[in-house]
Amino acid sequence: MAKITLDNLAHSYLPNPASEDDFALKELNHDWVDGEAYALLGSSGCGKSTLLNIISGLLHPSQGRILFDGKDVTHAPTAERNIAQVFQFPVVYDTMTVHDNLAFPLRNRGRDETYVAERVQEIARMIGMEDMLHRKARGLGADQKQKISLGRGMVRKDVNALLFDEPLTVIDPHMKWELRTQLKKLHHDFGHTMIYVTHDQTEALTFADKVVVMYDGRVVQIGTPEELFERPEHTFVGYFIGSPGMNVIPAKVDGNRAYIDGTELTLAQGYGPLDGKVEIGVRPEFARLSQTEGLPVRVRRVEDVGRHKIIRAEFFGQDINIIAGEDDRISADMNRVSFDAAHVNVYANDWLVRGAA
Repeated sequence: MAKITLDNLAHSYLPNPASEDDFALKELNHDWVDGEAYALLGSSGCGKSTLLNIISGLLHPSQGRILFDGKDVTHAPTAERNIAQVFQFPVVYDTMTVHDNLAFPLRNRGRDETYVAERVQEIARMIGMEDMLHRKARGLGADQKQKISLGRGMVRKDVNALLFDEPLTVIDPHMKWELRTQLKKLHHDFGHTMIYVTHDQTEALTFADKVVVMYDGRVVQIGTPEELFERPEHTFVGYFIGSPGMNVIPAKVDGNRAYIDGTELTLAQGYGPLDGKVEIGVRPEFARLSQTEGLPVRVRRVEDVGRHKIIRAEFFGQDINIIAGEDDRISADMNRVSFDAAHVNVYANDWLVRGAA
C-alpha cells in the first residue's frame, strides 16, 4: 500500500499545448491517502482514464510529478510501481485455465505453490468461479473473463494500489452488485489503496470512501457521498450526483435574498456582491409542493417510482424537479413550491459561494 501524491500534475495529448483548453487533464495537486478507496467519477472524456493511466505508468504526464510514499515514480515503468490494474474489457490468457490465470501474478513473483493454491481458491470463491477453475478461459463469456481479470487484480496482497478502469461494464447487473460488495470487503479486510474509475454514480457512491468528481479535465470536488450531496462545490457535481440531480436556477443574489424573475426568495445566509453568472442550486429532496406557500410553479407530470414521486414542473420558464413522498397527495391545485432555505446553495460562474450568517 502507498500514499499517492499528485504534484502539479497535468497532461495534454498535443505536442505543444498553448492554453489550458489544450490539456486533457488540468493541473492537479492532491494526496491519495494510504489505504483509502477512491472513485473517479465523471462523464465520458472528462479525464478519468487519463489520470488513472498516469498513476499506473501507462502514460507519462506533460508536467508535474507522481510520488508513491514520497518516492518519485513519474518516469518509472508500470512493473516497478507494484500496482494491479483491471481494465474496462477483459484481459486474460485464453490458453490457460481459470486457475492458472488467477495464479499467474503470484507465480510470476515466485510464491510457493501452497500459498498460490490457497489464494487462488479464496479469490475464486469471491468471484463465484470455484467450479470453473480447471476450464480454459477461451470458452468463457465476456462477463466471466472480466471476473478473471478482477480476480487476478485482487490476488496479490502486497500491491501499492489497485486500479480499476470501469471494470464492471461487461458484467450483468446482478453480478455488478455482488462484485462491488466483494471489492468493498476486500478493501475492508486488506486495506489496499483502491482507485476506481466509473461514470456510474451508484458504483462510485457505494464503493468509495471519497469520490473524486471530474469535469472537463478538472477535479471539481473530492468528498464523501454526503458532502457531494449536501454541498456540491460545482454545479456539475450537483447535476451529476443525485437522481434527479440538483435544480440549478438563474437568480440575482443580494445579501440574504435571491431574486428569480423579480420574485424574492429568502436565503439562510448572506452574500456579498457576486459577479458573472449567478445561480441558486437546490436538490429536489429539499423542494416542497403546496397549495399556499412558496413561489408559483406549474406541474407538468408526476412520476411514481415506487419509493417516492418525482414531480416534473415549470418554474419561471425553467424545468425543475420536486421529490414527494410515496404517500403524499398531489392535486391539481398545488401550484406553489417552497425550498428549504438551509439547503439552498449559491453559485457564481458554476462554483459554490460561501455565505455568512
